[in-house]
Amino acid sequence: MQIYMVGGAVRDKLLGRPVNDHDWVVVGATPEQMLALGYLPVGRDFPVFLHPETREEYALARTERKSGRGYRGFVVHSAPDVTLEEDLSRRDLTINAIAENADGKRAEGIFDPYSGAQDIEARVLRHVTDAFREDPVRILRVARFAARFTDFTVAPETMQLMREMVEHGEVDHLVPERVWQELARGLMEEKPSRMFEVLRDCGALAVLLPEVARLWGVPQRADYHPEVDTGVHLMMVLDMAARLNAPLTVRFACLAHDLGKGTTPADVLPRHIGHEERSAELLKDVAERLRVPVDCRETADVVAREHGHVHRSTDFSAAALVRLLERCDAIRKPARFAEILLACECDARGRLGLEESAYPQRQRLAHVLAVVQSVATRDIAAKAAAQGIAGPQVGALIHQARVEVVAQWLHHHGTQG
Repeated sequence: MQIYMVGGAVRDKLLGRPVNDHDWVVVGATPEQMLALGYLPVGRDFPVFLHPETREEYALARTERKSGRGYRGFVVHSAPDVTLEEDLSRRDLTINAIAENADGKRAEGIFDPYSGAQDIEARVLRHVTDAFREDPVRILRVARFAARFTDFTVAPETMQLMREMVEHGEVDHLVPERVWQELARGLMEEKPSRMFEVLRDCGALAVLLPEVARLWGVPQRADYHPEVDTGVHLMMVLDMAARLNAPLTVRFACLAHDLGKGTTPADVLPRHIGHEERSAELLKDVAERLRVPVDCRETADVVAREHGHVHRSTDFSAAALVRLLERCDAIRKPARFAEILLACECDARGRLGLEESAYPQRQRLAHVLAVVQSVATRDIAAKAAAQGIAGPQVGALIHQARVEVVAQWLHHHGTQG
């Protein structure tokens, strides 16, 4: 029995990056031997075990053979005679197909039959073998790695292979949960725009997210958007979200905020009247199709509908500001409102030449919310009840009280807050 550290742990070690998780492959062993050593079986589709002490995953060396479409269409073979090289050959990229002896003695311990270390040095994402084409999830993984390793490029032959997979319909059979899982991870990488650029280059974006793919080539008004192209703007917004360390809810909201611009009639371009509502409608389709989590879809819905109002809120009256907070459900969900404001800042600064611009709307609306929250709604409701007032009339009194305190705040702080 021989044990090797494999995959991302070896790659990140060679890159000088922190190693957070270790994956191990065991060559020359049977499940019975692993159980006898105290390992805990957890693999459903192939033999994977948890170490009795570290709880890290140890997988028996295996091969995979394509048996159907999609990422589940595989027959897995695991046996003591499966070699380390055979196990590594089924991996997606050469940089992930490097093994190191468990004792960690690198000089004699590195096993690299597919020149992954060389590709790390050259900063290239290259598929291991033609078996790459058997699993369409790998297209998404390559795109995600491009977003993480920002100085790596996709090898031309790998890009060509991915294009062929898209043309042959392999991407059509991806399970929604896996698409969302990879997209979500890619959105959280250092430069999310690179994921979408790779998916766009190979044609997968038009299949998986046609609502996003059609934004390229759609013009916007240059006085608001010096970058003009809506697709370019979207990529700048996503990268701004990464720069500002935004959570996934915000990054997904950024991805979906301008979807409606892709359906603007050609005769009104470069204006996009009513794109906010169209964005919200398209977002519904995307969220249902990919089974996007509720928190992501709800935040994205408000951002799609209200980002224009948030941008213009420095000119709003007290009544308009309170109505904006109410539409955003900010009083009930202040933490989500903070995320909505962050997404709007990403949108405003994700424009050519405006990356370093201030976005006073964010802090100002946070102040306005604090002022509104100071209104003693219970006291108002109790006083109304004592006067025999109930139902919608109580809500109107509370709304009016909120408008009055915001008006006072605006009077003392000026329109710019």
